Amino acid sequence: MEVTLTPIMCLFVVVVFMSIGDIVSMKTKAFVPSVFVAAVLFLAGYWGGWLPKDIVDRAQMGAPIATVSMYLLITHMGTMMSVRELCREWKTVVIAVAGLAGMALLLWYVGPLFTDRNAIVTGTPPLSGGVVAAIIMSKAAGDLGMKDMAVMAMLIYIVQGFVGYPLTALCLKSEGKRLLKLRAEGRAETARSDVDAATGSGFHLVPLKYQTTYTHIACVALVASLADLSSIGLKSFLAYLNPEWVRYSLHPLVICLIFGAIAAEFGIVERRPMNKAGAMGYLITILMVFIMGMLNSATPEMLPQLVRPIVVVVVVGVVGLLVASCIVGAVLGYTLPMAMALSLTALYGFPPNYVLTDEASKALAGGDEDTYNFLMSHMLPKMLTGGFITVTITSVILAGIYSTLLVPPAAM
Repeated sequence: MEVTLTPIMCLFVVVVFMSIGDIVSMKTKAFVPSVFVAAVLFLAGYWGGWLPKDIVDRAQMGAPIATVSMYLLITHMGTMMSVRELCREWKTVVIAVAGLAGMALLLWYVGPLFTDRNAIVTGTPPLSGGVVAAIIMSKAAGDLGMKDMAVMAMLIYIVQGFVGYPLTALCLKSEGKRLLKLRAEGRAETARSDVDAATGSGFHLVPLKYQTTYTHIACVALVASLADLSSIGLKSFLAYLNPEWVRYSLHPLVICLIFGAIAAEFGIVERRPMNKAGAMGYLITILMVFIMGMLNSATPEMLPQLVRPIVVVVVVGVVGLLVASCIVGAVLGYTLPMAMALSLTALYGFPPNYVLTDEASKALAGGDEDTYNFLMSHMLPKMLTGGFITVTITSVILAGIYSTLLVPPAAM
């Protein structure tokens, strides 16, 4: 008797694959990225014929719910932008932005010498950020009929951790040893530990006693809706001025990020609202599973053709990232290891930036809690800020811009 997979069965299968990825990542202390393991399982299933290619759609985690989830997630990420914390860590912000600028510029001018321009445009945002940037670029490429580029965006997001994790671990251990030497010599400064302080006006659109799962989601959806309306209005205005200018309009998700930050400052929406609503984990699950579903268009014949552009994007991009961050870091008084570590957060973001800092501090502390707290207080604020600037903010902005720069093969 042939068994037809029901939606809940499909959901079970895809979540088990994601769980296996997490377990392998934890067992290897994040050396093997969880998304890589999950991608291998999905590709094996797709290519082996024992996994339906529409399993993600069957699990009700396809484009409709993934699109809504992105709007909610990006607005949520905007609420995490604390002006006070960004001002306190302004040097970190400058170094992180400089690193991404170096990455983008080197890829733009040097990358095309080794591979196709569309590959550079597709690969830059995912390399500079996380899941949302990868989805934006993959969708933009897919809409133009470039299935290979759509798959490439996903693959760069999946493999970049292999470069970022070991390099960051080496940088943090080097910086940690330097800090311990300074402390032994009595020359270490006291660092603040309140890295997640919130700011705001003190006003709450919904009084605290009435805040529930529904009100948190409603407030986020309100802000995202206003951002969407603004995006539509901006496109109409640009079309009125000049139809050719429409392609340069801000991506709706970029506006969601901006509106989320503004709304949180004025109390229209709370800080980290989706966490408070208990919905953050499910949103992330939807997006991660959606990415795996987008790999169903990958074929065994396609992957060898993508090796070269992926290698070019990763190698050239990381070189530009490190060179620029080191130069600006040296000017601002940061050590080279610290400048490189915080810029490398672009390759993985949160929570790996926390995990890597935690593991480096524990290894150097040797079980001494005071030493561990000392190292974390000096390195963690920079690493969290670096990841926030690169993955949360800049990558989404880059994706919004670069998604308009893709050129269909027929037009080239």
